[in-house]
Amino acid sequence: MRKRSKRYKEAVKLFDKNKIYPLEEAIGILKKMPSPKFDETVDLSFRLGVDPKKSDQFVRGSVLLPHGTGKKVRILVFCKGESEKIAQEAGADYVGGQELIEKISSGWLDFDIAIAHPEMMRDISRLGKILGPRGLMPNPKSGTVTTDLARAIEEFKKGKVEFKMDKTGNIGLRIGKISFSEKELYENACAAIEAIYKAKPATLRGKYIRNVVISKTMSPGIKIDWAKCLSLS
Repeated sequence: MRKRSKRYKEAVKLFDKNKIYPLEEAIGILKKMPSPKFDETVDLSFRLGVDPKKSDQFVRGSVLLPHGTGKKVRILVFCKGESEKIAQEAGADYVGGQELIEKISSGWLDFDIAIAHPEMMRDISRLGKILGPRGLMPNPKSGTVTTDLARAIEEFKKGKVEFKMDKTGNIGLRIGKISFSEKELYENACAAIEAIYKAKPATLRGKYIRNVVISKTMSPGIKIDWAKCLSLS
Protein backbone atom coordinates (compact mmCIF):
# COMPACT_ATOMS: atom_id res chain seq x y z
CA MET A 1 0.00 0.00 0.00
CA ARG A 2 1.26 3.47 -0.88
CA LYS A 3 2.40 5.46 2.15
CA ARG A 4 0.72 8.87 2.34
CA SER A 5 2.49 11.98 3.62
CA LYS A 6 1.40 13.83 6.74
CA ARG A 7 0.35 16.75 4.52
CA TYR A 8 -1.88 14.46 2.42
CA LYS A 9 -3.51 12.95 5.53
CA GLU A 10 -4.26 16.43 6.87
CA ALA A 11 -5.82 17.41 3.55
CA VAL A 12 -8.12 14.37 3.53
CA LYS A 13 -9.63 15.49 6.86
CA LEU A 14 -11.00 18.67 5.23
CA PHE A 15 -13.65 16.98 3.09
CA ASP A 16 -15.82 13.90 2.63
CA LYS A 17 -14.40 11.79 -0.23
CA ASN A 18 -17.86 10.34 -0.94
CA LYS A 19 -19.56 13.74 -1.28
CA ILE A 20 -19.98 15.78 -4.46
CA TYR A 21 -19.19 19.45 -3.77
CA PRO A 22 -20.20 22.67 -5.54
CA LEU A 23 -17.19 23.90 -7.51
CA GLU A 24 -16.79 27.06 -5.42
CA GLU A 25 -16.71 25.06 -2.19
CA ALA A 26 -14.23 22.53 -3.59
CA ILE A 27 -11.84 25.31 -4.61
CA GLY A 28 -12.14 26.80 -1.13
CA ILE A 29 -11.20 23.44 0.39
CA LEU A 30 -8.17 23.14 -1.91
CA LYS A 31 -7.05 26.58 -0.75
CA LYS A 32 -7.21 25.45 2.89
CA MET A 33 -5.15 22.31 2.34
CA PRO A 34 -1.53 22.25 3.56
CA SER A 35 0.87 23.19 0.76
CA PRO A 36 4.51 22.39 -0.05
CA LYS A 37 7.02 25.14 -0.73
CA PHE A 38 6.07 25.58 -4.37
CA ASP A 39 3.07 26.90 -6.28
CA GLU A 40 1.05 23.76 -6.96
CA THR A 41 -0.79 23.19 -10.21
CA VAL A 42 -4.58 22.80 -10.07
CA ASP A 43 -6.05 20.09 -12.30
CA LEU A 44 -9.42 18.80 -13.41
CA SER A 45 -9.83 15.09 -14.10
CA PHE A 46 -12.77 13.90 -16.21
CA ARG A 47 -14.06 10.33 -16.31
CA LEU A 48 -15.98 9.95 -19.56
CA GLY A 49 -18.61 7.45 -20.61
CA VAL A 50 -17.03 6.83 -24.01
CA ASP A 51 -15.63 3.69 -25.59
CA PRO A 52 -11.89 4.34 -26.15
CA LYS A 53 -11.81 1.56 -28.74
CA LYS A 54 -14.20 3.42 -31.04
CA SER A 55 -12.50 6.06 -33.17
CA ASP A 56 -15.74 8.02 -33.59
CA GLN A 57 -15.90 8.52 -29.82
CA PHE A 58 -12.44 10.04 -29.46
CA VAL A 59 -12.52 13.34 -27.59
CA ARG A 60 -9.98 16.04 -28.40
CA GLY A 61 -10.00 19.82 -28.54
CA SER A 62 -8.74 23.00 -26.93
CA VAL A 63 -9.97 25.71 -24.62
CA LEU A 64 -8.83 29.28 -23.97
CA LEU A 65 -8.66 29.64 -20.20
CA PRO A 66 -9.66 33.20 -19.18
CA HIS A 67 -6.75 33.51 -16.74
CA GLY A 68 -4.19 31.24 -18.39
CA THR A 69 -2.42 28.35 -16.67
CA GLY A 70 0.28 30.23 -14.80
CA LYS A 71 2.91 28.54 -16.91
CA LYS A 72 4.99 30.12 -19.65
CA VAL A 73 4.81 27.95 -22.76
CA ARG A 74 7.44 27.47 -25.45
CA ILE A 75 5.82 27.46 -28.88
CA LEU A 76 7.28 25.85 -31.98
CA VAL A 77 5.84 26.62 -35.41
CA PHE A 78 6.34 24.53 -38.54
CA CYS A 79 6.12 26.83 -41.55
CA LYS A 80 8.12 28.28 -44.42
CA GLY A 81 8.41 31.34 -46.60
CA GLU A 82 6.53 34.47 -45.57
CA SER A 83 4.82 32.54 -42.76
CA GLU A 84 8.13 32.34 -40.88
CA LYS A 85 8.25 36.10 -40.44
CA ILE A 86 4.62 36.16 -39.28
CA ALA A 87 5.29 33.47 -36.68
CA GLN A 88 8.44 35.17 -35.41
CA GLU A 89 6.73 38.54 -35.06
CA ALA A 90 3.82 36.88 -33.22
CA GLY A 91 6.21 35.60 -30.55
CA ALA A 92 6.88 31.97 -31.48
CA ASP A 93 9.97 30.58 -29.73
CA TYR A 94 11.07 28.30 -32.57
CA VAL A 95 10.18 28.72 -36.24
CA GLY A 96 11.19 26.70 -39.27
CA GLY A 97 10.63 23.77 -41.57
CA GLN A 98 12.95 20.92 -42.50
CA GLU A 99 15.66 21.98 -40.07
CA LEU A 100 13.24 21.65 -37.13
CA ILE A 101 11.94 18.33 -38.44
CA GLU A 102 15.49 16.97 -38.54
CA LYS A 103 16.25 18.34 -35.08
CA ILE A 104 13.18 16.67 -33.57
CA SER A 105 13.99 13.42 -35.40
CA SER A 106 17.33 13.49 -33.58
CA GLY A 107 15.64 13.67 -30.18
CA TRP A 108 15.20 17.39 -29.46
CA LEU A 109 11.89 18.18 -27.76
CA ASP A 110 12.44 21.41 -25.80
CA PHE A 111 9.03 22.94 -26.52
CA ASP A 112 5.51 22.70 -25.10
CA ILE A 113 3.25 23.32 -28.11
CA ALA A 114 3.71 22.65 -31.81
CA ILE A 115 1.70 24.60 -34.37
CA ALA A 116 1.82 23.93 -38.10
CA HIS A 117 0.78 25.67 -41.28
CA PRO A 118 -1.35 23.18 -43.30
CA GLU A 119 1.23 23.10 -46.10
CA MET A 120 3.73 21.54 -43.66
CA MET A 121 1.60 18.57 -42.59
CA ARG A 122 2.87 16.24 -45.30
CA ASP A 123 6.46 16.96 -44.24
CA ILE A 124 5.91 16.53 -40.49
CA SER A 125 3.78 13.39 -40.79
CA ARG A 126 6.91 11.30 -40.20
CA LEU A 127 7.20 12.85 -36.73
CA GLY A 128 3.91 11.27 -35.67
CA LYS A 129 5.56 8.45 -33.70
CA ILE A 130 7.66 10.99 -31.79
CA LEU A 131 5.17 13.80 -31.22
CA GLY A 132 1.95 11.77 -31.03
CA PRO A 133 2.61 9.88 -27.76
CA ARG A 134 3.66 13.17 -26.12
CA GLY A 135 0.53 15.02 -27.22
CA LEU A 136 2.58 17.40 -29.36
CA MET A 137 1.48 16.44 -32.87
CA PRO A 138 -0.33 19.38 -34.55
CA ASN A 139 -4.01 18.68 -35.13
CA PRO A 140 -6.83 20.79 -36.65
CA LYS A 141 -9.25 19.85 -33.84
CA SER A 142 -6.98 21.40 -31.23
CA GLY A 143 -6.31 24.53 -33.28
CA THR A 144 -2.67 23.69 -33.88
CA VAL A 145 -2.98 23.29 -37.66
CA THR A 146 -4.00 26.65 -39.09
CA THR A 147 -3.25 29.31 -41.70
CA ASP A 148 -3.78 32.01 -39.05
CA LEU A 149 -0.50 31.43 -37.25
CA ALA A 150 -0.44 34.80 -35.47
CA ARG A 151 -3.82 34.21 -33.85
CA ALA A 152 -2.94 30.66 -32.79
CA ILE A 153 0.33 31.78 -31.22
CA GLU A 154 -1.39 34.64 -29.38
CA GLU A 155 -4.10 32.35 -27.99
CA PHE A 156 -1.68 29.71 -26.72
CA LYS A 157 0.49 32.41 -25.16
CA LYS A 158 -2.60 33.78 -23.36
CA GLY A 159 -3.63 30.42 -21.94
CA LYS A 160 -5.18 28.20 -24.56
CA VAL A 161 -4.65 24.55 -23.68
CA GLU A 162 -5.29 21.30 -25.50
CA PHE A 163 -7.20 18.37 -24.07
CA LYS A 164 -7.08 14.82 -25.30
CA MET A 165 -8.71 11.62 -24.11
CA ASP A 166 -6.30 8.91 -22.91
CA LYS A 167 -6.52 5.18 -23.60
CA THR A 168 -8.88 4.64 -20.67
CA GLY A 169 -11.38 7.28 -21.78
CA ASN A 170 -10.32 9.96 -19.29
CA ILE A 171 -9.06 13.52 -19.62
CA GLY A 172 -6.72 15.43 -17.31
CA LEU A 173 -6.42 19.19 -17.72
CA ARG A 174 -4.33 21.84 -15.96
CA ILE A 175 -6.45 24.90 -15.11
CA GLY A 176 -4.06 27.12 -13.14
CA LYS A 177 -2.00 27.47 -9.98
CA ILE A 178 -3.15 27.34 -6.36
CA SER A 179 -1.89 30.94 -6.02
CA PHE A 180 -4.68 32.04 -8.39
CA SER A 181 -7.69 33.64 -6.72
CA GLU A 182 -10.75 31.48 -6.13
CA LYS A 183 -12.60 33.49 -8.79
CA GLU A 184 -9.85 32.89 -11.36
CA LEU A 185 -9.79 29.15 -10.67
CA TYR A 186 -13.58 28.99 -10.83
CA GLU A 187 -13.75 30.78 -14.19
CA ASN A 188 -10.95 28.66 -15.66
CA ALA A 189 -12.62 25.47 -14.43
CA CYS A 190 -15.96 26.47 -15.93
CA ALA A 191 -14.36 27.26 -19.28
CA ALA A 192 -12.69 23.84 -19.31
CA ILE A 193 -15.86 21.97 -18.29
CA GLU A 194 -17.92 23.72 -20.96
CA ALA A 195 -15.34 23.02 -23.69
CA ILE A 196 -15.15 19.33 -22.88
CA TYR A 197 -18.94 19.12 -22.60
CA LYS A 198 -19.28 20.63 -26.08
CA ALA A 199 -16.74 18.12 -27.44
CA LYS A 200 -19.18 15.24 -26.83
CA PRO A 201 -18.99 12.77 -29.76
CA ALA A 202 -22.11 12.89 -31.94
CA THR A 203 -22.32 9.08 -31.99
CA LEU A 204 -22.26 8.65 -28.22
CA ARG A 205 -25.39 7.36 -26.53
CA GLY A 206 -25.75 7.44 -22.77
CA LYS A 207 -24.01 9.47 -20.10
CA TYR A 208 -21.00 11.42 -21.41
CA ILE A 209 -19.31 12.99 -18.36
CA ARG A 210 -19.52 10.53 -15.48
CA ASN A 211 -17.65 12.57 -12.91
CA VAL A 212 -15.17 15.41 -12.51
CA VAL A 213 -12.53 15.74 -9.80
CA ILE A 214 -10.49 18.81 -8.89
CA SER A 215 -7.12 18.52 -7.20
CA LYS A 216 -3.73 20.15 -6.85
CA THR A 217 -0.29 18.61 -7.34
CA MET A 218 0.13 17.08 -3.87
CA SER A 219 -3.49 16.75 -2.79
CA PRO A 220 -6.32 14.21 -2.91
CA GLY A 221 -9.09 14.86 -5.45
CA ILE A 222 -12.48 16.36 -4.63
CA LYS A 223 -15.57 15.36 -6.63
CA ILE A 224 -17.45 18.38 -7.98
CA ASP A 225 -20.95 19.12 -9.24
CA TRP A 226 -19.73 20.02 -12.73
CA ALA A 227 -23.18 20.46 -14.32
CA LYS A 228 -23.92 23.62 -12.32
CA CYS A 229 -20.90 25.26 -13.94
CA LEU A 230 -22.26 25.14 -17.46
CA SER A 231 -23.50 28.30 -19.13
CA LEU A 232 -24.94 26.69 -22.23
CA SER A 233 -27.83 28.26 -24.13
